[in-house]
Amino acid sequence: MQLVDQAGPQVLPAASAWRGAFTLGRAVGRTTLADGTHRPARPYRDAVDVDAEIAIRLSGLDQRYTRGRRAIVAALAAAGRPLTVPEILAGDAEGELPQSSAYRNLTVLVEVGVVHRLPGTDEFARYELAEEFAGHHHHLLCGSCGTVADVTTSPRLERMLAEAARLAAAETGFEVTGHRMDLLGRCAACRV
Repeated sequence: MQLVDQAGPQVLPAASAWRGAFTLGRAVGRTTLADGTHRPARPYRDAVDVDAEIAIRLSGLDQRYTRGRRAIVAALAAAGRPLTVPEILAGDAEGELPQSSAYRNLTVLVEVGVVHRLPGTDEFARYELAEEFAGHHHHLLCGSCGTVADVTTSPRLERMLAEAARLAAAETGFEVTGHRMDLLGRCAACRV
């Protein structure tokens, strides 16, 4: 497989395209569009703006932005990585969110697009804030312990992924509206 680097005319073998293409953490403040270009994420000034957007989305389903839903959003925002339900409950500063309520609230938050559910390599699903709140990123999944870590890619690799998506769409007639990438392996702790 070969990927075309849109920054220049040379064709790169896929293996060399991966070197130096990742950084740990989140690319907060940008969103990748379907064509692979980036635009700044909505310019939220502070948590109040984020809370207002979430409240508007919930009201569209005749739902309220309750204390429990706020606790989930706050725990996910503070973690900066996908969390399991037990981790979300542990991150609840008030400690008042029952487990059954957490699952119900997560279902609603996923339904309105505020939170995304990520399958892991173990039996636990993980949850994170949607891209427009957390920035565009991909994931590293540990096959041993199930840890999921965020990783941001270089703009060059994002362009290559966009080109691969464009080619797939042209060949199949499928409308590509976005992309995600999960890299499987073992985390540093499991490698020791």
